[in-house]
Amino acid sequence: MSTTVEAVAPDTGAITSSELAKGRAFEGTIGAYTVADARMVCRGVDVYYDDKQAITNVSLDIAKNEVVSMIGPSGCGKSTFLRCLNRMNDTIPGCRVTGTIKLDGVDVYDRKLDVVPLRAQVGMVFQKPNPFPKSIYENIAYGPRIHGITNNKAELDELVETSLRKAGLWEEVKDRLAQPGTGLSGGQQQRLCIARTISVSPEVILMDEPCSALDPIATAKIEELIDELRENYSIAIVTHSMQQAARVSQRTAYFHLGDLVEVGETDQIFTNPHHKLTEDYITGRFG
Repeated sequence: MSTTVEAVAPDTGAITSSELAKGRAFEGTIGAYTVADARMVCRGVDVYYDDKQAITNVSLDIAKNEVVSMIGPSGCGKSTFLRCLNRMNDTIPGCRVTGTIKLDGVDVYDRKLDVVPLRAQVGMVFQKPNPFPKSIYENIAYGPRIHGITNNKAELDELVETSLRKAGLWEEVKDRLAQPGTGLSGGQQQRLCIARTISVSPEVILMDEPCSALDPIATAKIEELIDELRENYSIAIVTHSMQQAARVSQRTAYFHLGDLVEVGETDQIFTNPHHKLTEDYITGRFG
């Protein structure tokens, strides 16, 4: 199901004609960065590390029940932008974010907003699996406890099982819930981290290269899981693998030197990119 609507040119004067865009350097985002059923809306986002600008005037929507892949060469700003969505950049000294980012119409950078519930609503799965140094059970139970999601042990037990089932891990760990999460394989640890994210009922799941440290078999399981999770969540994923982006996402956004160069349906981006920079990256001329 397509979620894109007619493209709206950014304030910078985006090129929307592929004929004009071919052969040109970046002059503004090409493609429909808006969607009809947006869960997150980002407009004119700039990110600075002290005096250095890392992201320039990025506008992008994330729709309900879709996967958006963010691709581009190393250092292009895709991970920086991803971390803006749940204010993870707040933890970096000297980082400053301007523009507007809204979740269900609420400005996530409102000074009055508590970032703790925000990061439950917009969960993050990192590049390297990072289970807590606790049991498998406690890895899942920790978040629901601190957020007061369950009322008793029976409800917590059910939530732990449900989260592990959604992450495709229950059958593998149901008989060793008391064992350390760090004792699992790399792929299992990453699915445990996804289960931990799911346990606090997020609306959006952010994934920053979630398979880069995994073998092909574990990667395939994570990709299958991403496709299943899309039924209930909005997902934004940063990946260096164009094959992965093509497999898991419905829309793809291409970043280059801090600019969002092009965004569109994944099939279109990979088969008929409208900007020369996108085409050069997709065809392996650089990156």
